[in-house]
Amino acid sequence: MKITASEEYGIRILIRIASADGTEGLSIPQLSEMEGLSEPHIAKICRTLRMNGIINSTPGYKGGYVLALPAEEIIIGKVLESLGGRLFNQEFCETHSGIGRLCTNSVDCATRSLWKMVQYTLDNLLSKLTLKDLMVREKEVELRLEAILQRKMEEMGG
Repeated sequence: MKITASEEYGIRILIRIASADGTEGLSIPQLSEMEGLSEPHIAKICRTLRMNGIINSTPGYKGGYVLALPAEEIIIGKVLESLGGRLFNQEFCETHSGIGRLCTNSVDCATRSLWKMVQYTLDNLLSKLTLKDLMVREKEVELRLEAILQRKMEEMGG
């Protein structure tokens, strides 16, 4: 249950594209230089983002990648899900059962409850966070995240 390099770089690429001037977008070589990543790695991530309807490619010699939607409509949770999936799902228990075919805790598992709650909390935060929210300085992002979490806690009565 770790954030993958594709998820990290995918978000960074989206911020670069969203911050770019002009309608031509950013090319793979430009993104590669900006992020210090290989062109094949950038191409792979951009392909995934394009296939999931998050970015579009622009044709021609000066073509590149542009957002498929306005930054305020791109939900970070959906981006992360398209790049790598969820941190926790039920299949996790099946692949971490120990030496037996079935987990010894398959009926009553406290750790499964922990991972479900972690995933629930992440889903709630990431479903409210947009690409636009990340297009500011780091301190401002922290303040926005704190505000989202505070609103959620107030909604839950806490």
